[in-house]
Amino acid sequence: MSSGEQAGNSADTPPSGGTEVTETNAEDTAPQPVRRRRWLRFTLIGLLVLALVGVGGTVAAGLYLRSMESDIERVDAFDGVPEETRPEVVATGAVNILVLGSDSRDPESTGGSRADTIILAHLPKDRSSAQLISIPRDTWVPVPRSKEGRGGRDAKINAAYAWGGVPLMVQTVEQFTKVRVDHVVMVDFAGFKEIIDALGGIEIDSEKEFTSIHPPFRTFRKGSQRMDGATALDYARQRKQFPDGDFARIRHQQQVIRAIMEKATSGGLLTNPAKLNSFLQATSDSLSVDRDLSLLDMATENRNLRSGNLFFLTTPTKGTGRVGSESVVFADLERSRALYEAVRDDAAQEIIARADRR
Repeated sequence: MSSGEQAGNSADTPPSGGTEVTETNAEDTAPQPVRRRRWLRFTLIGLLVLALVGVGGTVAAGLYLRSMESDIERVDAFDGVPEETRPEVVATGAVNILVLGSDSRDPESTGGSRADTIILAHLPKDRSSAQLISIPRDTWVPVPRSKEGRGGRDAKINAAYAWGGVPLMVQTVEQFTKVRVDHVVMVDFAGFKEIIDALGGIEIDSEKEFTSIHPPFRTFRKGSQRMDGATALDYARQRKQFPDGDFARIRHQQQVIRAIMEKATSGGLLTNPAKLNSFLQATSDSLSVDRDLSLLDMATENRNLRSGNLFFLTTPTKGTGRVGSESVVFADLERSRALYEAVRDDAAQEIIARADRR
């Protein structure tokens, strides 16, 4: 019996039905690490923009990246992940990066150790594009048992981080997608404020007019508008005003990521030393990646990546429902399997055909 078909679950409800996707409580029971993890101030996009600066920008920027390489904080992302459980590499040369995000300053945050944002980023072998696939944080999946004995049952996917940190998150995502994760990047979306302000703001096209539920209760008008860092971060947090709840939050985050990429690569960043310095400082202070990820290698390999060949997707779902007292997202296993088979096979054009181009 699949994760979304267990006895006692309510019938699947389409996202448009208004069922709110809530967060699991498992995270709050996890012991805090002895040394508090420093989260990234940017996602893969910030990393790629830094890479582009190193290759396409000035010699000084390249030297900056080289000097920064030894100072990057590293995490043991694959420690304790049993090799025999990991998917085989099918497409040699393609790279899959797991991006894990939190929002430490979210007004709705209840604390605890959790992963609010889960993205599997696929870089094809020819590095001609990048596909970023969001996995809703409340997706109901089997979570393997951690080496500490936690998990070993079906739960919301973000419970894996609470029960076993990054390694169990890697193992859970790999088991769900059957795609081997090559690298891990960690991000705190709250840090986007500094990044966006360093860029001089970004352009966002809002799908409708609505008012934020968080102070100072900004009103976002329908259509295109310029946002500073605080405004864009507020926009990316909103979900309760939308009938599809957390799916709207995912869309907003994807919009902000794309807008940052567009501004960073086409807004004169490379030719403005003051703006470039502010951006580099905002995006590099808290960098944290797995032990094998090389910023210099990524710079060389992704020098042609721009916003126009960046594609966003969300894991196919059947909608929301309930398992006991929890509101969860049920993956559409057949469609998800087809999507992730394309990722595993490095069938970039097939993945892109499924992408949201808004």
